[in-house]
Amino acid sequence: MQFGLLGTGFQLFGYEEKLQSNPLQHLFEVYVQVNKEAADDKNVAKLAHEFFHRLELGDVQALSLWQRFRNLSVEEYIQIYKRLGVYFDEYSGESFYREKSRDILKLLDSKGLLQKTVTGNVVVDLSGTGDLSSVCTVMRSDGTSLYATRDLAAAIDRMDKYNFDRMIYVADKGQKRHFQQVFQILKMMGYEWAERCQHVPFGIVKGMKTRRGDVTFLEDVLNEVQSRMLQNMASIKTTKKMENPQETAERVGLAALIIQDFKGLLLSDYQFSWDRVFQSRGDTGVFLQYTHARLHSLEETFGCGYLNDVNVACLQEPQSVSILQHLLRFDEVLYKSSQDLQPKHIVGYLLTLSHLAAMAHKTLQVKDSSPDVAGARLHLFKAVRSVLANGMKLLGITPVCRM
Repeated sequence: MQFGLLGTGFQLFGYEEKLQSNPLQHLFEVYVQVNKEAADDKNVAKLAHEFFHRLELGDVQALSLWQRFRNLSVEEYIQIYKRLGVYFDEYSGESFYREKSRDILKLLDSKGLLQKTVTGNVVVDLSGTGDLSSVCTVMRSDGTSLYATRDLAAAIDRMDKYNFDRMIYVADKGQKRHFQQVFQILKMMGYEWAERCQHVPFGIVKGMKTRRGDVTFLEDVLNEVQSRMLQNMASIKTTKKMENPQETAERVGLAALIIQDFKGLLLSDYQFSWDRVFQSRGDTGVFLQYTHARLHSLEETFGCGYLNDVNVACLQEPQSVSILQHLLRFDEVLYKSSQDLQPKHIVGYLLTLSHLAAMAHKTLQVKDSSPDVAGARLHLFKAVRSVLANGMKLLGITPVCRM
C-alpha cells in the first residue's frame, strides 16, 4: 500500500531530472507530500489504492515504475552499505512474492485454514478456540495481498532455496506481532522448520526518524560524522600526521556511531546525541579506536627487538593479572552474543578491556624496564590490541592504527 502511495505521488508530483540526480531524496519528498495529500483528500488515497491494485494484478506500467524505483533504491543502498563495510549476496524483499502469494492462498485453503469475514477480508484464525478473537488477514476484500501473505511465500521459497539452519529477520520492534503471526501460520501449515525462524527486533533512534518529513538520512549522518571527526582531529595537538585523514575520520566516526547503537539492548530506544557520540573518554567508539591506535604505536616503537621469547612470569602486577583474566573471557562473551544475538556483550567487554589497557599503559612501562619485563608487557599489550581489533571487526568497525 505504501508503494501505491509512492507510485501515485510520483505521477502527481514527480520530476524525472530530480529522480535521476538524487533518487532517494526525491522519492522521499514525493512520499511525504503524497501522504499529506492523501490525509486531506480521499481521492488521492483512492488513486493510491488503485495503483496498488494494478501492481497486484501485474499491470505492466505500474510494475515497470516499481522496478525502476527499486533498482534506483538498491543502487543507492549498495553505495551506503559499502561505506559501512556491509555487502549482501542478494537483495530480495517480500514484494518479489506478489505472484506466489496466490499459491499461498490456495495452499492455506487446501488445509482448511482460510475464513471470510463479514467485511469480505480473508483471514487465518489464530485464536486456537475458533472464535476469531485473534486473526491474521491474508487477503483484502478487493483481492490484494498483504505483507503476511507475501512473507509466508518468501519464507517457504527461502527454505526451498537455501535449506537454512536458521532464518533471522532483523526488523524494528513494531513488526513483532507480524512475525509472530507469520511463524504461527507456518507451523499451522505443517512446516516444522518454522521453529528455526527468528525475529531480532530493534528499537528506535529518537530524533532521527518519522514518516512525516523531518527525517535524517543515513548518508547525511555518515557525512556529518566524517566532517565532525575531521574537525575534532584537527583541533587535538596529539593527532599524528596521516596519509588519508578523511578515511581515518570516517572509520573513527563509524566506530562512534556503532558503539552508541550497540551499547544497550537492540530492543531499547535511545536518544541520539552528537556530543555523546564523539567523547574521546568514557564508553565510546572513539575511545576504543584511540586505545587501539595507541597500542599499535607502542608495538611500532618497541616491537622488533622484544617480541621473540617471552617470560610470562614477569606479569605479576595486579593490572597485568586483571588484563589476562579479562582476555580469557573473550570466547565466553562471543558465545553469549552468538546465543542471544545481542552485540552489547561484545561492546561491554571491549570497553572494559580498553579501560584496563589505558590504566596499565600508564603504570606498566616498557621503556626503561629490563628486557624480560619489557618483552612480557609488550606481549600483553599486543594481545590486548589483537583482541580489540578482532572484537571491533565483529561489530563492523575497521580498527585504525593512527589517529
